[in-house]
Amino acid sequence: MLQKFKKMDAPILMIIFMLMIISIVCLYSSTHGTKFEGHHIKMLAFYVLGFGAVFAITLVDYRLLVKYALYIYFFGLLTLLAANFFGGNINNASGWINLGVFSIQPAELFKLVLIIFLASVLIKRGKAKLEFWRDVVPIGLMTFVPFSFVMLQNDLGNAMAYVVILIGLLWIGNIKASHALIGFVIIAVVVGGGIKLYTVYHDSIYDYLDKIGRAHWAERFDPWLVPEKATAKASWHTDNAKLAIGSGGITGKGFMEGTSVQSGRVPYTYSDSIFVLIAEEFGFVGSSVLLLLYFILIHRMILIALESKERAGPYIIVGIVSMYLYQVFENIGAFIGLMPLTGITLPFISYGGTSLLINMASIGLIMSIKVHGQEVDDDILAPASGDQKKRSAFGRKQAKA
Repeated sequence: MLQKFKKMDAPILMIIFMLMIISIVCLYSSTHGTKFEGHHIKMLAFYVLGFGAVFAITLVDYRLLVKYALYIYFFGLLTLLAANFFGGNINNASGWINLGVFSIQPAELFKLVLIIFLASVLIKRGKAKLEFWRDVVPIGLMTFVPFSFVMLQNDLGNAMAYVVILIGLLWIGNIKASHALIGFVIIAVVVGGGIKLYTVYHDSIYDYLDKIGRAHWAERFDPWLVPEKATAKASWHTDNAKLAIGSGGITGKGFMEGTSVQSGRVPYTYSDSIFVLIAEEFGFVGSSVLLLLYFILIHRMILIALESKERAGPYIIVGIVSMYLYQVFENIGAFIGLMPLTGITLPFISYGGTSLLINMASIGLIMSIKVHGQEVDDDILAPASGDQKKRSAFGRKQAKA
């Protein structure tokens, strides 16, 4: 056991510890003197549980999870269904299950479930190119099912995370260049055409969404696509966020000196909008330090993928990296006008027990790959074909080096 702990990636642990300090400090500043006061203590408790999860998962060979990925996938779907039928509403999202002491959000959990499941599917293909009807379409459908469930929960942020994870794993899973090009063109046409139609026929679309009880969807996209038509209510959040970020300047206004944040003009600074607080109180320097930590964290993950001697580990890491990149870009981009506001959390920083524990469990998986990924023993994934017992491209390149 001790030998396994010694193999853990120390830089990643240090980065997570630094992100924890940033989160606790910012949560204290955001909630001090409000009804949310004390969230920084709760977050610290979640971090203690999270680090416990990291060390516990490190001891487990991640290939066991891959072996039983199908069962894990269906269990995840059941939790999503339970959230759809019995879930409570928090911040306009209905996918929360109350367990008494705390609430969990299955949509957050399913991101990790999807990564493990897609990795288990892709490793069965070995080095072969992915076939469109035999591989890409079934994988896409298996992703579309949870995507639909989460969209019904009014959780666009997590639903889009599934799509990004799918794209990342298809790319690394050896999709044909022609299929990738076709997919890129389709996405570009759909997104570009959708934006054009939305801006041209905005009033009609808004009226339709209002009739079906989804007017809040337009309120998220209006400040991004048609700010001149956005209502004061719809643009209040992002407009004040931009002012707060800009007012931070180079070094910020100082700890607990962010007037826009402290006055309450920017809501949810303890959760989704916590980057706004960082930018206003610690400025460009503080924001850059946070982004640098994310960059180093992802860089270390990629190095672990390159060092792995088999395929399942690198696939899982690519899925986790895709998830983190999307969350960071979407969360920060929403407050500087690059992306629509979807309510996605900032990894390791925003308050939220489910989100943090899933992110920490992901780190635990990374550590398990670091510890067990050098063991070329694919029998644990049995039944396995002869091709499955070969080293991954990552491992072979590293071995030749």
